[in-house]
Amino acid sequence: MIWPFNHLRPPRTPPRRTIETIYGMIVAQAREPAFYQQYGVADTVNGRFEMIVVHLWLVLRRIRATQDSAGFAQALFDYFCSDLDANLRELGVGDLTVPKRMQAFGEAFYGRSAAYDLALTEGDEALAMALDRNVLYGADIENARRLAAYVGQVIKALDGIEPSKLRNGELRFPAPPAA
Repeated sequence: MIWPFNHLRPPRTPPRRTIETIYGMIVAQAREPAFYQQYGVADTVNGRFEMIVVHLWLVLRRIRATQDSAGFAQALFDYFCSDLDANLRELGVGDLTVPKRMQAFGEAFYGRSAAYDLALTEGDEALAMALDRNVLYGADIENARRLAAYVGQVIKALDGIEPSKLRNGELRFPAPPAA
């Protein structure tokens, strides 16, 4: 039986497989070789973490702009945390150390998200400086500017996705422009 007032119920959190799909797209995009070969991102655990954070922030930013999105955003963030936890354990980090590292990762994510959100309100150069500081560790403002331009392209692409398609995991990232 179909409940006649479905339009009154808030949309459910997408199924776990959809969250997995979206997170898989985030990780795949974060691993795009262009970021490491042409944009100056360090091809290290830290560099890859930073690129996942950037892409997760971008997707969460879009999700939060949709109606009744709190459960959706939380489910995606929780999946990110589960993945980090599993990766730490796979790397051999001990059970007593994992919670401390997870807290540090959470603080890093929230700090960077706040910095990127603020930078978006201040303009392209502020975003480039935030990306240079967090992703490129202050090493290359020109590559940070290119990365900021890419972030702008991603924002435009994600903002063009209908909320229902986003909720179904139908998103695509633009390819990073070649140097």
